[in-house]
Amino acid sequence: MTGPPFLEIDSMSRRHGDRLAVDNVSLSVSKGAFVALVGPSGSGKTTLLKSINRLVVPDSGTVRIDGRDTANLALPELRHGIGYVIQSIGLFPHMNVAENIGIVPRLMGEKGDSRVAELLDLVALPRDVATRFPRELSGGQQQRVGVARALAAAPALMLMDEPFGALDPVTRDTLGRAYRTLHDRLGLTTLMVTHDMAEALLLADRVIVLIDGRVRADAAPADLVGIEDPEVRALVEVPRRQAERLAAL
Repeated sequence: MTGPPFLEIDSMSRRHGDRLAVDNVSLSVSKGAFVALVGPSGSGKTTLLKSINRLVVPDSGTVRIDGRDTANLALPELRHGIGYVIQSIGLFPHMNVAENIGIVPRLMGEKGDSRVAELLDLVALPRDVATRFPRELSGGQQQRVGVARALAAAPALMLMDEPFGALDPVTRDTLGRAYRTLHDRLGLTTLMVTHDMAEALLLADRVIVLIDGRVRADAAPADLVGIEDPEVRALVEVPRRQAERLAAL
């Protein structure tokens, strides 16, 4: 991590029934960082992510954003500064694209439609899609609208939960690279949950591996290959083996 912490998670734990989904996790993220959270299914990635915007309330521990304890913030104030993008996109089917993008600013008492054209430009969608409904768009276009909606309130922090997981490989790669460019251009701080280790290694500055609710590795992509933990190595070896097999073809 470089620079002062923008996001701090201190000794967070959260149970789901009898299972400890997040087990005493602490980490800090500097402003402008792009961090990928990876690990097997059930390792606590999504629970950790949702704890940041209080979609999940931790059983213990503290989350601070820009030095402020999120437990002391009203939910509208907290979420106004956080963009949230999920795999299922969650666009409202009865609203057109402009209305979907503008809904968050409107809920905050701002003019929702004033930035629609600008946001469509940012996510590389033609402006004429503003009047279309989600059912009239491809999966990739819908996900771009989801990113635009998350950016509508000008958040400093973006939380992304498998944002490209439902897309075909070409669209997934294109949109992933496009978002990384957008992240750098806007100076965002991004935490992205992904099951795809190759995606994490190629897009993120830093990769955090969660296994059984605990941080088992936290390193720059190039440094993950030297980690001795066998379960972490097994995750890293998947894209390496795939690359070797492709090269052999």
